[in-house]
Amino acid sequence: MPISVALLLASGISGLDASAAREIFGVDRTYLADPWYDFAVHVMDDTQSCDTCRVERLCSPEQLTATHTVVVPALSDVRQAPPAALVGAVRDAHEAGARIVATHTGTFILAAAGLLEGRRATTHWAHVGALAAQYPRVRVDLAAPYVDEGDILTSAGQAASLDLFLHMVRLDHGAAVAKALAHRLVMPPRAAAERAAHPPAPSGPVGEDRILTDVLSWVAQRLDSQVTVDDMAQQANVSRRTLTRHFRASTGMAPLQWLLAQRVQLAQRLLETTRLSVEQIAVQTGMGTAATLRRHFGRTVGVPPESYRRWFRTRDRTQG
Repeated sequence: MPISVALLLASGISGLDASAAREIFGVDRTYLADPWYDFAVHVMDDTQSCDTCRVERLCSPEQLTATHTVVVPALSDVRQAPPAALVGAVRDAHEAGARIVATHTGTFILAAAGLLEGRRATTHWAHVGALAAQYPRVRVDLAAPYVDEGDILTSAGQAASLDLFLHMVRLDHGAAVAKALAHRLVMPPRAAAERAAHPPAPSGPVGEDRILTDVLSWVAQRLDSQVTVDDMAQQANVSRRTLTRHFRASTGMAPLQWLLAQRVQLAQRLLETTRLSVEQIAVQTGMGTAATLRRHFGRTVGVPPESYRRWFRTRDRTQG
């Protein structure tokens, strides 16, 4: 029997995340594994379609509670409470035994449903502070591109969502199938195969660390500035040594290591969504020069910024 996957659609849901889910689970790939997935869409409100995700088969509320995996795309505005019906549907599906997968800011929906209390989760870097503040019992992981808690999986952003989906394919169909699919989608090997084969190590409970909660949000708004550890310590009203201790306990990284990771993630987003030059992106990410950006980006992502942008555009054309 194929593994059933239901994608939730509602007003305010990210079309890009929905399209990525359909590309992985909704396209016939029985040439890789037979059976593949049984994919359907559950529409929560009067949203009848999505610009980037064709609705080909609908999933009823009764079918949703019997689905193996439920995918919850990102919300467009995390400042507003997610729709109660959407939260209830996610909670009911989980209680019925479904594997729940949230991409990007879809993590907020899972948190609102009470599914993340005391558990590790991640979301987009720009919203980790808000997630920790709104849901202090969630153990927010700063470093991981995605977090696999077994029956609950979350990703840190749109590119990371593809990593997470490939990780799921590896779990469901094996490493060889996941590698073949990554090759088909023209995904960089480190972003797909290596992350899937070696999921990130767990981090500490950021949501319970009030010293970090405020400073993370503050830093996220200043990635284009030359923020120092002393600046972060002053903002947190603690000593440099105390701040470093909290960072290492919660993230496994020193403050500057974490800051560099956020800058690289911002560079990825700008490469994906803008036509800014590498030099301009270096300035906007606080790295100063294109040479510095290329060095850190290549070391972290595994490919130069220019190659990453070409890959991302090629992938979009392939999926379109």
